[in-house]
Amino acid sequence: MNAETFYQNFDFSILNSSGFKEDSVREELIVPLLKKLGYKVNGENKIHRSKTVTHPFVKVGTKKRELKNYPDYLLEVAGKYAWVLDAKAPNEEIKTGGNVEQTFFYAIHPEIRVRLYALCNGKEFIVFDLDKDEAVLYFQLSEIDKYWTQLEALLAPSAFSESQKTVGQVSLQSKTEFDYMARKPLAEIKVVRKRAARRHFGVHGYFTKQSWDIVQAYIRNFTQVGDLVLDPYGGSGITVVEALMTNRKGIHIDLNPLAVFLVNSLITPTNSQELLESFEKIKLEYERNAPKTEEDYNTALTKYHYPKGNILPKGSDVETIEGLFSKRQTAQLAYLKYLIKKVKKESVRNSLLLTFSTTITKINRTYHHSTYASENAGDCSAFRYYRFRIAPEEVNLDTFVTFEGKLKNIIAAKKEIANIITKETFKNAEIYKGTATNLDRIENESVDYIYTDPPYGAKIPYLDLSVMWNAWLDLPVSEEDYQLEAIEGGEHHKTKENYSELLAASIEEMYRVLKFDRWMSFVFAHKDPAYWHLIVGTAERAGLEYAGAVKQNNGQTSFKKRQNPFTVLAGQLIINFKKVTNPKAIMKVDLGADITDIVIETIEAVIARNDGATIEEINDNLIITGLEMGFLDLLSEKYQDFTPFLVANFDYDEKTQKYHLKKNTKFKARIDIQLRVRYFLIAYLRRMEHENYCPNFDEIVLHIMPLLKNGVTPEHQTILNVLESIAERVDDGCYRLAKSGQQTLFDNY
Repeated sequence: MNAETFYQNFDFSILNSSGFKEDSVREELIVPLLKKLGYKVNGENKIHRSKTVTHPFVKVGTKKRELKNYPDYLLEVAGKYAWVLDAKAPNEEIKTGGNVEQTFFYAIHPEIRVRLYALCNGKEFIVFDLDKDEAVLYFQLSEIDKYWTQLEALLAPSAFSESQKTVGQVSLQSKTEFDYMARKPLAEIKVVRKRAARRHFGVHGYFTKQSWDIVQAYIRNFTQVGDLVLDPYGGSGITVVEALMTNRKGIHIDLNPLAVFLVNSLITPTNSQELLESFEKIKLEYERNAPKTEEDYNTALTKYHYPKGNILPKGSDVETIEGLFSKRQTAQLAYLKYLIKKVKKESVRNSLLLTFSTTITKINRTYHHSTYASENAGDCSAFRYYRFRIAPEEVNLDTFVTFEGKLKNIIAAKKEIANIITKETFKNAEIYKGTATNLDRIENESVDYIYTDPPYGAKIPYLDLSVMWNAWLDLPVSEEDYQLEAIEGGEHHKTKENYSELLAASIEEMYRVLKFDRWMSFVFAHKDPAYWHLIVGTAERAGLEYAGAVKQNNGQTSFKKRQNPFTVLAGQLIINFKKVTNPKAIMKVDLGADITDIVIETIEAVIARNDGATIEEINDNLIITGLEMGFLDLLSEKYQDFTPFLVANFDYDEKTQKYHLKKNTKFKARIDIQLRVRYFLIAYLRRMEHENYCPNFDEIVLHIMPLLKNGVTPEHQTILNVLESIAERVDDGCYRLAKSGQQTLFDNY
């Protein structure tokens, strides 16, 4: 077992549950760590558990009283005490305050006398040196793989021998020790806990949401504690929230004022007692005076403010916002909002307005309940169908019961983040309404990492569809906002060229603010290869270096995917770039074959490898191969949608949703065997180059042989001959792609 896999089977999210206490921290996290460092219950490097020491300084009155103290762990090396460690519950502070002072006194106790003392609460691990003013080591326990070498250098038994450096000289907070360029793009992450985070699910719906565990994994991979993470297409705020949850800093920008309001209201620290007290006052007043009759409704609609006259997007079942609500719903929502607006404290008022906003999602005529569950389980049409569609069977949920239930979800979400996003750490977040095409509030080369999920062409007109919430929350949307929104179509009839220009401008701005030797991860799920080509081409022109694309399932299947399995993609690709001084452009390769043959060859290879392939698997492989082989521009010219091509050339199994070779046919790509081998060799070596790995001949053969299944199988000598014509042998018998083998693709095309 190595450090990278040390806690691989531990779910760190359970640290937020009330049942995980100090004893669990000790047994499940600290004991395995100490043993891995080299300490044992018995032997030369010994673990002393809860050793009793007497406080030597205390007298009460004229009588001297002995006070007993129990440090959780006292570590012994070669018969001498080396350092002390105290365990705390996950909700306890270990960087400052009484817990640190207590452990300090253990370290200086006459019976112990050690220089290093440490604390761990399951989430964090920190080490102090008596001779230094600041901690010499600090990290999130879930990121132990990044710090294992330094941890051993400080606390392993070998660190305390006379031949070692003076203890405490290595600081894990030094940013120079984190090698950003040595990081690698992550392999596909299996999404198993998407709805486990209350901070993201149950608070407020939104049109698209990244899986929080994917976002967090990318942030942890490409940054270290204290770094600045940017998402200029911030949306529901998962990037900035996860940046804060991992002790980074974050910037969240979005043109949609709804997105900005949701994130700000969620993460602003709020006194839960004050929130509940305000709720109870509202509840009492609502129960007394809420409109309940036709006469009450008419009175309320003349007395309390509600949105009027807002024009809805074309395709809506009604023309204006009033048509989205019954008279009862409008009157009761207007009165409830009136009561909330009377709350004086801003943080409490905004938390209640957040609750009100998510209540609107259910209290309207477009709310579609799930037929397989209770009426309270469902969604509004804007999130489900991307249009305002009146439900065929309108559901009349109780307004205040819905409001009260939503408040419970928001309190749970705030409780989940409260120990990490505090009044102090909240200052590490900058959240504001703005455009990704003009990041003028961010200085040049000041951002450590960018993770962003931009709009997908004509898929979702965010501002058009947010009118129901923005109007009720009194959040203004200007004509300029609509002009700057990076979408295709919508009520302002944006063209593909408009969208492309705005997306390109945002990439150029991201390049400007990103530091050198740092990374950007660009999430995209459009099925048109032209957009992929636009992203990579613009990024390269700006000065970014393509560093590999990763297929990533986002853990859910949308309604539109279920409706249109052939044309809507369920997953996404995450394209990774790095900003370096001398970026390499994607080299184009002359394969000597027609683009149609290459498309068929790639599809057949995916089918061979997976015994059938879904449209996502085919699309992702074509896009990645096109990116890495340099022919994506040709794909984008010839195929805006691969679906007709697939239907014409392959069989589709509706049960498995996979494509297969047509019955009684063999692989039909018309590429010569040597060209086929060359094609797969170049693709594989390119991939390995991005991963900083140099494969040997056996690894190369084992990779490409399955891709040639059912075709003419080449001999090893054939593979070797082709390999040596395009690659060069380096140390240890490994191969890397030779620059001389990279040429312009399809000069005659």
